[in-house]
Amino acid sequence: MPQVTKVVFLLNITKVGDYVCMYASILVVVDIPEGITNIGDYSFMFCSRLKGIKFPKSLTSIGVVSFYGCSSLERVDLLYTNVRELGENAFYGCTSLRVMKVPDSLQELGYDVFETCSNLVPFHPTNHAVMAYLRSIQ
Repeated sequence: MPQVTKVVFLLNITKVGDYVCMYASILVVVDIPEGITNIGDYSFMFCSRLKGIKFPKSLTSIGVVSFYGCSSLERVDLLYTNVRELGENAFYGCTSLRVMKVPDSLQELGYDVFETCSNLVPFHPTNHAVMAYLRSIQ
């Protein structure tokens, strides 16, 4: 899908499908509408120019490898969502990622969620389960 520059999601769907924008290397901004609860596995993998994502409050999970290799992504704000789970390697290789905001609803972080995110400023979730996980990998 190398020619996709903009993605419009239908209002009556609840999931961004697996692989839907994988390798869409010229995709810059994604606006995920209210009603979407799940971002599927590998959905935006290697969207190397992706800089911004607007997440809906309805979002509850981000699948494995969803934003893997999105090397231009600088900020992820999930604070006003209902996200409970970030899948394995969800943001692996997001080397420009500096800011990550997570909601209190976050319960589960998959393996290597932020691996190679070398510019990520440490963040301090308030959820006890997430804090225990972060302590275990330090």
